[in-house]
Amino acid sequence: MSTFPTSGTKSLLFQLATTPEEVAAFYRKNSDFPGYRDVKENVEDISFQKDSSVRIWYNNLPIPFGFHRHTALEIIIPAEGTYDIYSQTECYHLEKGDILIVPPLEMHRIEAPRTGSRFIYLIDLGNISDMPAFTGLKPLLTKFIHITAETHPQVYDDIHGLFGEMRDVYFSSSEFFELSIYSDIYRVFVLLGQDHLKKSDAFAGLNLITKKEYLSRFNSVLNYINEYYAEDLTLEMVAEHSGFSKFHFSRLFKKYTNTTFYDYLIYKRLQAAEQMLADADLSITEVALRTGFSSISTFNRTFKRKKNCTPREYRLMCRKND
Repeated sequence: MSTFPTSGTKSLLFQLATTPEEVAAFYRKNSDFPGYRDVKENVEDISFQKDSSVRIWYNNLPIPFGFHRHTALEIIIPAEGTYDIYSQTECYHLEKGDILIVPPLEMHRIEAPRTGSRFIYLIDLGNISDMPAFTGLKPLLTKFIHITAETHPQVYDDIHGLFGEMRDVYFSSSEFFELSIYSDIYRVFVLLGQDHLKKSDAFAGLNLITKKEYLSRFNSVLNYINEYYAEDLTLEMVAEHSGFSKFHFSRLFKKYTNTTFYDYLIYKRLQAAEQMLADADLSITEVALRTGFSSISTFNRTFKRKKNCTPREYRLMCRKND
Protein backbone atom coordinates (compact mmCIF):
# COMPACT_ATOMS: atom_id res chain seq x y z
CA MET A 1 0.00 0.00 0.00
CA SER A 2 1.47 3.37 -0.98
CA THR A 3 0.73 6.73 0.51
CA PHE A 4 0.68 10.20 -1.01
CA PRO A 5 2.69 12.86 0.79
CA THR A 6 0.37 15.40 2.39
CA SER A 7 0.68 18.71 4.13
CA GLY A 8 -1.28 18.96 7.34
CA THR A 9 -3.67 16.21 8.33
CA LYS A 10 -3.38 12.78 6.78
CA SER A 11 -5.95 12.00 4.11
CA LEU A 12 -7.59 8.57 4.13
CA LEU A 13 -8.00 8.67 0.37
CA PHE A 14 -4.28 9.02 -0.06
CA GLN A 15 -4.24 5.34 0.90
CA LEU A 16 -4.65 3.67 -2.45
CA ALA A 17 -7.23 0.99 -2.99
CA THR A 18 -5.66 -2.47 -3.00
CA THR A 19 -8.71 -4.74 -2.96
CA PRO A 20 -11.54 -5.16 -5.48
CA GLU A 21 -14.00 -3.87 -2.87
CA GLU A 22 -12.09 -0.65 -2.38
CA VAL A 23 -11.69 -0.10 -6.10
CA ALA A 24 -15.42 -0.70 -6.58
CA ALA A 25 -16.17 1.93 -3.93
CA PHE A 26 -14.33 4.54 -5.96
CA TYR A 27 -16.31 3.69 -9.09
CA ARG A 28 -19.66 3.53 -7.26
CA LYS A 29 -19.34 7.23 -6.53
CA ASN A 30 -19.63 7.84 -10.28
CA SER A 31 -22.28 5.19 -10.95
CA ASP A 32 -24.53 7.90 -12.40
CA PHE A 33 -22.16 8.21 -15.38
CA PRO A 34 -24.14 7.34 -18.55
CA GLY A 35 -21.35 5.06 -19.80
CA TYR A 36 -20.22 6.93 -22.89
CA ARG A 37 -18.24 10.05 -23.75
CA ASP A 38 -20.22 12.62 -25.72
CA VAL A 39 -17.74 14.20 -28.15
CA LYS A 40 -19.01 16.53 -30.88
CA GLU A 41 -16.74 18.55 -33.15
CA ASN A 42 -13.84 17.35 -31.03
CA VAL A 43 -15.28 18.95 -27.88
CA GLU A 44 -16.25 16.61 -25.08
CA ASP A 45 -19.46 17.45 -23.27
CA ILE A 46 -18.55 16.49 -19.70
CA SER A 47 -21.23 14.60 -17.81
CA PHE A 48 -20.93 16.09 -14.34
CA GLN A 49 -22.66 14.69 -11.30
CA LYS A 50 -26.33 15.63 -11.05
CA ASP A 51 -26.84 19.23 -9.90
CA SER A 52 -23.08 19.69 -9.87
CA SER A 53 -20.27 21.03 -12.05
CA VAL A 54 -17.59 18.70 -10.67
CA ARG A 55 -16.57 15.12 -11.31
CA ILE A 56 -13.53 13.31 -9.95
CA TRP A 57 -12.52 9.93 -11.34
CA TYR A 58 -10.39 7.20 -9.85
CA ASN A 59 -8.99 5.59 -12.99
CA ASN A 60 -6.90 2.41 -13.20
CA LEU A 61 -7.83 1.48 -16.76
CA PRO A 62 -5.12 1.05 -19.46
CA ILE A 63 -7.26 2.89 -22.01
CA PRO A 64 -5.93 5.71 -24.25
CA PHE A 65 -8.01 8.75 -25.20
CA GLY A 66 -7.59 10.46 -28.57
CA PHE A 67 -7.29 14.18 -29.13
CA HIS A 68 -10.15 16.08 -27.53
CA ARG A 69 -10.87 19.17 -25.49
CA HIS A 70 -13.54 20.35 -23.10
CA THR A 71 -14.67 23.54 -21.43
CA ALA A 72 -13.92 22.08 -18.01
CA LEU A 73 -10.58 22.43 -16.26
CA GLU A 74 -8.86 19.04 -15.99
CA ILE A 75 -6.35 17.99 -13.34
CA ILE A 76 -4.50 14.67 -13.56
CA ILE A 77 -2.52 13.18 -10.66
CA PRO A 78 -0.96 9.69 -10.96
CA ALA A 79 -1.36 7.65 -7.79
CA GLU A 80 0.59 4.60 -8.94
CA GLY A 81 2.80 4.35 -12.00
CA THR A 82 3.12 7.00 -14.68
CA TYR A 83 0.86 8.71 -17.20
CA ASP A 84 1.56 10.50 -20.49
CA ILE A 85 -0.51 13.45 -21.70
CA TYR A 86 0.13 15.04 -25.09
CA SER A 87 -0.73 18.54 -26.20
CA GLN A 88 -0.41 19.31 -29.90
CA THR A 89 3.25 20.19 -29.42
CA GLU A 90 4.51 18.58 -26.20
CA CYS A 91 4.44 15.41 -24.12
CA TYR A 92 3.97 15.68 -20.36
CA HIS A 93 5.31 12.62 -18.59
CA LEU A 94 3.78 12.39 -15.13
CA GLU A 95 5.35 10.46 -12.28
CA LYS A 96 3.48 9.43 -9.15
CA GLY A 97 2.34 12.53 -7.26
CA ASP A 98 2.92 14.95 -10.16
CA ILE A 99 0.07 17.34 -10.94
CA LEU A 100 -0.89 18.38 -14.45
CA ILE A 101 -3.44 21.14 -15.00
CA VAL A 102 -4.99 21.06 -18.47
CA PRO A 103 -6.59 24.46 -19.27
CA PRO A 104 -10.12 24.57 -20.67
CA LEU A 105 -10.37 24.06 -24.44
CA GLU A 106 -6.75 22.94 -24.82
CA MET A 107 -6.48 19.99 -27.21
CA HIS A 108 -4.85 16.92 -25.65
CA ARG A 109 -4.69 13.15 -25.79
CA ILE A 110 -3.73 10.51 -23.23
CA GLU A 111 -1.63 7.36 -23.33
CA ALA A 112 -2.20 5.06 -20.37
CA PRO A 113 0.35 2.49 -19.18
CA ARG A 114 -0.65 -1.16 -18.77
CA THR A 115 -0.64 -0.78 -14.99
CA GLY A 116 -1.12 2.08 -12.57
CA SER A 117 -3.86 4.38 -11.34
CA ARG A 118 -4.59 8.07 -11.22
CA PHE A 119 -7.16 10.61 -10.09
CA ILE A 120 -8.73 12.81 -12.76
CA TYR A 121 -10.56 15.99 -11.79
CA LEU A 122 -12.99 17.80 -14.09
CA ILE A 123 -14.15 21.16 -12.78
CA ASP A 124 -16.22 23.77 -14.58
CA LEU A 125 -14.60 27.13 -13.82
CA GLY A 126 -17.84 28.85 -14.83
CA ASN A 127 -18.32 32.04 -12.86
CA ILE A 128 -14.83 31.79 -11.35
CA SER A 129 -13.19 32.74 -14.65
CA ASP A 130 -15.52 35.75 -14.97
CA MET A 131 -14.48 37.20 -11.64
CA PRO A 132 -12.41 40.40 -12.03
CA ALA A 133 -9.85 39.04 -9.57
CA PHE A 134 -9.35 35.95 -11.76
CA THR A 135 -8.37 37.96 -14.82
CA GLY A 136 -4.74 38.22 -13.74
CA LEU A 137 -4.50 34.44 -13.51
CA LYS A 138 -5.75 33.76 -17.03
CA PRO A 139 -2.27 34.02 -18.59
CA LEU A 140 -1.26 31.06 -16.42
CA LEU A 141 -3.89 29.01 -18.24
CA THR A 142 -2.48 29.67 -21.70
CA LYS A 143 -0.34 26.56 -21.23
CA PHE A 144 -0.46 23.24 -19.41
CA ILE A 145 0.84 23.57 -15.84
CA HIS A 146 3.07 20.69 -14.70
CA ILE A 147 3.51 20.92 -10.94
CA THR A 148 6.14 18.88 -9.11
CA ALA A 149 8.14 19.28 -5.93
CA GLU A 150 11.07 20.39 -8.12
CA THR A 151 9.24 22.91 -10.34
CA HIS A 152 7.11 24.46 -7.56
CA PRO A 153 9.01 23.76 -4.32
CA GLN A 154 7.36 26.59 -2.36
CA VAL A 155 3.75 25.58 -3.03
CA TYR A 156 3.78 21.93 -4.15
CA ASP A 157 2.96 20.39 -0.75
CA ASP A 158 0.10 22.82 -0.12
CA ILE A 159 -1.38 22.39 -3.61
CA HIS A 160 -1.03 18.62 -3.45
CA GLY A 161 -2.72 18.63 -0.06
CA LEU A 162 -5.62 20.72 -1.37
CA PHE A 163 -6.26 18.25 -4.18
CA GLY A 164 -6.19 15.50 -1.56
CA GLU A 165 -8.89 17.33 0.40
CA MET A 166 -10.98 17.63 -2.75
CA ARG A 167 -10.76 13.88 -3.29
CA ASP A 168 -11.68 13.16 0.32
CA VAL A 169 -14.79 15.27 0.34
CA TYR A 170 -15.89 14.03 -3.10
CA PHE A 171 -15.57 10.30 -2.47
CA SER A 172 -16.95 10.50 1.06
CA SER A 173 -20.20 11.97 -0.33
CA SER A 174 -19.97 14.75 2.23
CA GLU A 175 -22.63 17.43 2.38
CA PHE A 176 -21.71 20.58 0.47
CA PHE A 177 -18.92 18.67 -1.30
CA GLU A 178 -19.07 20.95 -4.33
CA LEU A 179 -18.75 24.12 -2.26
CA SER A 180 -15.79 22.61 -0.43
CA ILE A 181 -14.09 21.66 -3.72
CA TYR A 182 -14.54 25.14 -5.18
CA SER A 183 -13.15 26.63 -1.98
CA ASP A 184 -10.03 24.48 -2.44
CA ILE A 185 -9.65 25.27 -6.15
CA TYR A 186 -9.79 28.98 -5.31
CA ARG A 187 -6.91 28.41 -2.93
CA VAL A 188 -4.93 26.44 -5.53
CA PHE A 189 -5.12 29.36 -7.95
CA VAL A 190 -4.17 31.84 -5.24
CA LEU A 191 -1.06 29.80 -4.46
CA LEU A 192 -0.16 29.48 -8.15
CA GLY A 193 -0.67 33.20 -8.69
CA GLN A 194 1.46 34.15 -5.70
CA ASP A 195 4.17 31.72 -6.74
CA HIS A 196 4.15 33.10 -10.27
CA LEU A 197 4.48 36.70 -9.10
CA LYS A 198 7.42 35.81 -6.87
CA LYS A 199 9.18 34.02 -9.73
CA SER A 200 8.41 36.69 -12.30
CA ASP A 201 9.69 39.52 -10.13
CA ALA A 202 7.46 41.77 -12.24
CA PHE A 203 6.72 44.34 -9.54
CA ALA A 204 9.86 44.01 -7.43
CA GLY A 205 10.72 47.06 -5.35
CA LEU A 206 7.21 48.53 -5.46
CA ASN A 207 5.32 49.39 -2.31
CA LEU A 208 2.03 47.61 -1.63
CA ILE A 209 -0.19 50.46 -2.87
CA THR A 210 1.71 50.81 -6.16
CA LYS A 211 1.78 47.05 -6.64
CA LYS A 212 -2.02 46.89 -6.29
CA GLU A 213 -2.34 49.73 -8.79
CA TYR A 214 -0.13 47.91 -11.31
CA LEU A 215 -2.06 44.68 -10.85
CA SER A 216 -5.32 46.54 -11.45
CA ARG A 217 -3.92 48.07 -14.64
CA PHE A 218 -2.78 44.71 -15.96
CA ASN A 219 -6.13 43.10 -15.20
CA SER A 220 -7.73 45.89 -17.23
CA VAL A 221 -5.28 45.24 -20.08
CA LEU A 222 -6.03 41.51 -20.13
CA ASN A 223 -9.77 42.17 -20.18
CA TYR A 224 -9.21 44.60 -23.05
CA ILE A 225 -7.27 42.01 -25.07
CA ASN A 226 -9.79 39.28 -24.32
CA GLU A 227 -12.58 41.49 -25.65
CA TYR A 228 -10.88 43.00 -28.71
CA TYR A 229 -8.45 40.27 -29.82
CA ALA A 230 -10.09 40.14 -33.26
CA GLU A 231 -9.43 43.85 -33.86
CA ASP A 232 -6.22 45.30 -35.26
CA LEU A 233 -4.58 45.64 -31.84
CA THR A 234 -1.03 46.93 -31.60
CA LEU A 235 1.45 47.10 -28.76
CA GLU A 236 1.22 50.89 -28.83
CA MET A 237 -2.59 50.86 -28.51
CA VAL A 238 -2.63 48.46 -25.57
CA ALA A 239 0.26 50.24 -23.85
CA GLU A 240 -1.68 53.49 -24.11
CA HIS A 241 -4.71 51.76 -22.61
CA SER A 242 -2.55 50.61 -19.68
CA GLY A 243 -1.11 54.05 -19.01
CA PHE A 244 2.48 52.83 -19.36
CA SER A 245 5.02 53.72 -22.00
CA LYS A 246 5.37 51.15 -24.77
CA PHE A 247 8.76 49.94 -23.58
CA HIS A 248 7.84 49.84 -19.89
CA PHE A 249 4.58 48.03 -20.70
CA SER A 250 6.32 45.49 -22.93
CA ARG A 251 8.86 44.65 -20.23
CA LEU A 252 6.26 44.37 -17.45
CA PHE A 253 3.86 42.33 -19.61
CA LYS A 254 6.58 39.79 -20.35
CA LYS A 255 7.44 39.42 -16.67
CA TYR A 256 3.84 39.41 -15.47
CA THR A 257 2.41 36.94 -18.00
CA ASN A 258 5.56 34.99 -18.89
CA THR A 259 4.85 35.69 -22.54
CA THR A 260 5.05 38.66 -24.89
CA PHE A 261 2.08 40.84 -25.76
CA TYR A 262 1.97 39.56 -29.34
CA ASP A 263 2.29 35.91 -28.29
CA TYR A 264 -0.61 36.35 -25.86
CA LEU A 265 -2.68 38.06 -28.57
CA ILE A 266 -1.93 35.20 -30.98
CA TYR A 267 -2.88 32.68 -28.28
CA LYS A 268 -6.30 34.32 -27.88
CA ARG A 269 -6.84 34.42 -31.65
CA LEU A 270 -5.85 30.79 -32.17
CA GLN A 271 -8.02 29.65 -29.26
CA ALA A 272 -11.02 31.26 -30.96
CA ALA A 273 -9.94 29.89 -34.36
CA GLU A 274 -9.86 26.32 -33.03
CA GLN A 275 -13.48 26.59 -31.98
CA MET A 276 -14.50 28.07 -35.32
CA LEU A 277 -12.61 25.45 -37.34
CA ALA A 278 -14.84 22.80 -35.83
CA ASP A 279 -17.77 24.57 -37.52
CA ALA A 280 -18.01 23.12 -41.02
CA ASP A 281 -20.11 26.10 -42.21
CA LEU A 282 -17.17 28.50 -42.00
CA SER A 283 -14.40 28.51 -44.57
CA ILE A 284 -10.82 28.65 -43.33
CA THR A 285 -10.51 32.14 -44.82
CA GLU A 286 -13.58 33.28 -42.86
CA VAL A 287 -12.09 31.84 -39.67
CA ALA A 288 -8.83 33.70 -40.30
CA LEU A 289 -10.53 37.05 -40.83
CA ARG A 290 -12.97 36.66 -37.93
CA THR A 291 -10.14 36.00 -35.49
CA GLY A 292 -8.02 39.00 -36.41
CA PHE A 293 -5.51 37.62 -38.92
CA SER A 294 -4.73 39.94 -41.81
CA SER A 295 -4.48 37.19 -44.43
CA ILE A 296 -5.02 33.48 -44.94
CA SER A 297 -1.29 32.96 -45.47
CA THR A 298 -0.44 34.59 -42.12
CA PHE A 299 -3.12 32.50 -40.44
CA ASN A 300 -1.87 29.25 -41.97
CA ARG A 301 1.75 29.99 -41.13
CA THR A 302 0.98 31.03 -37.53
CA PHE A 303 -1.34 28.10 -36.90
CA LYS A 304 1.23 25.64 -38.21
CA ARG A 305 4.00 27.13 -36.09
CA LYS A 306 1.98 27.19 -32.86
CA LYS A 307 -0.19 24.08 -33.26
CA ASN A 308 2.11 21.82 -35.26
CA CYS A 309 -0.55 21.29 -37.93
CA THR A 310 -2.32 23.40 -40.54
CA PRO A 311 -5.88 24.72 -40.01
CA ARG A 312 -7.08 22.23 -42.63
CA GLU A 313 -5.35 19.33 -40.86
CA TYR A 314 -6.87 20.48 -37.57
CA ARG A 315 -10.34 20.56 -39.11
CA LEU A 316 -9.88 17.05 -40.51
CA MET A 317 -8.72 15.83 -37.10
CA CYS A 318 -11.87 17.29 -35.54
CA ARG A 319 -14.06 15.45 -38.06
CA LYS A 320 -12.15 12.21 -37.56
CA ASN A 321 -12.74 12.33 -33.81
CA ASP A 322 -16.45 13.13 -34.08
